Amino acid sequence: MKRITLSIFLSLLAVGCATVGLRALDQLYGPEHPDRFDSPTGKVAGAPDFSADVKPILDGRCVVCHACYDAPCQLQLGSYEGVTRGANPRKIYDTARLIEVPTTRLFFDADSNQAWRKMGFFPVLNERDPDPETNIKAGILAKMVTLKEDHPGPTEGTLPEGTFDFSLDRPQVCSGLESISELMHQHPDWGMPFGFPALKPEESRTLIRWLEAGAPGSAKKALPSSSAQRIATWESFLNADDLKSRLMARYIYEHWFLAHLYFDDLPPGTFFELVRSATPPGQPIQLIATRRPYDDPKVDRVYYRMRPIEATLVSKTHMPYALNNAKLTKIRGWFLDTPYRVDQLPGYDPDASSNPFVTFKAIPPNVRYRLMLEEAQFTVMGFIKGPSCRGQTALDVIDDHFWIGFVNPDLPALRDSSNFLSEVLTHMNLPTRDRSTALLGRWLSYAEEQNTYLLRKAAYFDQMFKGKTQVTMDDIWNGDGTNPNATLTVFRHFDSASVEKGLLGEHPQKALIIGYEVLERVHYLLVAGFDVFGNVGHQLEARMYMDFLRMEAEHNVLIALPKNARVAVRDHWYRGATEDVRAYLQGSRNAFDQETGIVYTTKDPLNEFYELWKTRTKAVQSHRYDLNPRQLGPSLAQSLTELSAIKGRALTYLPESSFLMIERSRGGRQHFTLLRNSAHSNIAELFNETQRRLPEEDTLFLASGFIGAYPNVFYKVKEAELADFTRMIAGMTSEKDYAAIASRFAVRRTDPGFWAHSDMIRKEAARIMPVEAAVFDLNRYENR
Repeated sequence: MKRITLSIFLSLLAVGCATVGLRALDQLYGPEHPDRFDSPTGKVAGAPDFSADVKPILDGRCVVCHACYDAPCQLQLGSYEGVTRGANPRKIYDTARLIEVPTTRLFFDADSNQAWRKMGFFPVLNERDPDPETNIKAGILAKMVTLKEDHPGPTEGTLPEGTFDFSLDRPQVCSGLESISELMHQHPDWGMPFGFPALKPEESRTLIRWLEAGAPGSAKKALPSSSAQRIATWESFLNADDLKSRLMARYIYEHWFLAHLYFDDLPPGTFFELVRSATPPGQPIQLIATRRPYDDPKVDRVYYRMRPIEATLVSKTHMPYALNNAKLTKIRGWFLDTPYRVDQLPGYDPDASSNPFVTFKAIPPNVRYRLMLEEAQFTVMGFIKGPSCRGQTALDVIDDHFWIGFVNPDLPALRDSSNFLSEVLTHMNLPTRDRSTALLGRWLSYAEEQNTYLLRKAAYFDQMFKGKTQVTMDDIWNGDGTNPNATLTVFRHFDSASVEKGLLGEHPQKALIIGYEVLERVHYLLVAGFDVFGNVGHQLEARMYMDFLRMEAEHNVLIALPKNARVAVRDHWYRGATEDVRAYLQGSRNAFDQETGIVYTTKDPLNEFYELWKTRTKAVQSHRYDLNPRQLGPSLAQSLTELSAIKGRALTYLPESSFLMIERSRGGRQHFTLLRNSAHSNIAELFNETQRRLPEEDTLFLASGFIGAYPNVFYKVKEAELADFTRMIAGMTSEKDYAAIASRFAVRRTDPGFWAHSDMIRKEAARIMPVEAAVFDLNRYENR
């Protein structure tokens, strides 16, 4: 009781001190005006323009850390609206959260700074007397930039240990104006950019001049007529009045709501998002901002509208999706020309709307599957990037390197099975039915439902294949011979991951062949139904259920192998796992006793299957990341091949994701990505991942160009030094050995040339992949 009383007293004392501090600020700088930036002034004579002069600085120096939900203090600096909204001390990633919290999505959950202030945000710009001196003295952004100028930090080596904490779960320090001076006094090294070199003098002057002028905004650019015409075409298509079109539009929205849509016949750079509106095309959008895309919109008629994306694109959330006439024709053919009836539109009852097999029962499963397959990289990317910027708890359910393929949508037997399984799944529930405040006590009911489903599925398939047909390579989708989305590779980098087209790298330990039923359930589990603002139970249930879905897709690989080889492969995939876990994959809960129809000629059927798979999909394989000997020259190509061949324990000291720039002997530069693939005995457990590590089996993948959103380090290596770089990596036995590599080749946080190197990488990425390029995140950049 004494502790509770003391806690209450200290809380009241803190509130009282804050109140006194705010009164003092009122006397110094005038009262607060939260609405000051709700109607920003236009261009101010002599002041830098936000879009032309200020935003490029913010993008290159601030957005690299301050974007999306993992932005420190929720301060998102990729748009004028984000800058004026300010910061919030509440953590979005909170593993101790017992109940859901209100959503604070920029551009969605409030449309004024006054509204954001009511939601706990405080300004980083001056919202008091609007004179030049006060704009600097009463502005947190100005103070933190000036602090960095006064205390730029070391210019070589690593940053002092203990001074900075770069861990993802570090305590947040979110100081308002009343306490910022104390923070600056206690931590003079914490100016912005945090833990990186200071801005160039001319960049700092531009920012300060803009802030002195009152942080004026820029006029919104009108959409080009070419974009407006295409938007009108798509909005007309998605808002037709007949029931079939309306059900189609709802399905498309619930699968595209995170997409960055663009028209691929127009110059790159303009992206749009699909939103729900209470107003039809031709009228201003009246946004319907629900927690999930399938929540009740509380209007009589929903309209699906396209609005420009305002914020700077960042790689960790950028998921481009091309629109064109050919795609419109395909979608019309699948959803509208296919004969089926829609007699009544589904409602938004939470239990039903969280189950797509109920909501969209009228649409044939093969039609739904086709939409998801058409841009399968985007579909799977939703699982990886999704509504969350990060989440190791979710991503430790996948391996560090694996391949993905898909069940052929056109096989009659499989189309029939999709109808059967979809019917069964209408009676099952995903954990997302519990909304965002889940109780883990209900987990057993979901597990039992999955057990029943697997038994019914196994019996159905066993009967379907018995004496009639066999599993063959034709059961795997080949992209219809033209679609490169037929095969994908996933690289996991601890708590982030990348999805790329093609079967990349050496044969992985494991692969997934995903059918419609799994693909749809994963989407509603980890994308449409996942809430980053939900409680810990909601997030843990999603992770645990994903184990079931992953194993279903792994089972599809096992049944393609000879019957007598399946258990051995399963046991290798799940070394150390319990028999109960393995039963979900190939055993009492998921048995398939029919022999494969694929003819094997070696004693290593899994690797033989991989080669047969490559042959079947050869026409659609992506070669974007291949090392091109013609471009590189035989000597450099050989050196890079030797680097990529390094395996084993030495790699454990290497960062998981690195960008390597090689300076050519004859001039010029070439860029590569190094990805460390960490091996595990199994991924069937939620915790103790380090105890399941198998460092002797670690591998390295080297790609031409850039893969990943979160580089851990930049390396700069002269072509003549590449052999030394390779030798030093292969010989690592300690952190000291890595420190020697970093001292010689890494562009460290303290390097005065850091920002120039970062800018060069962004420019090169934009050149070689103009649609996919976006700002890389530096929150995980190492200090060692």
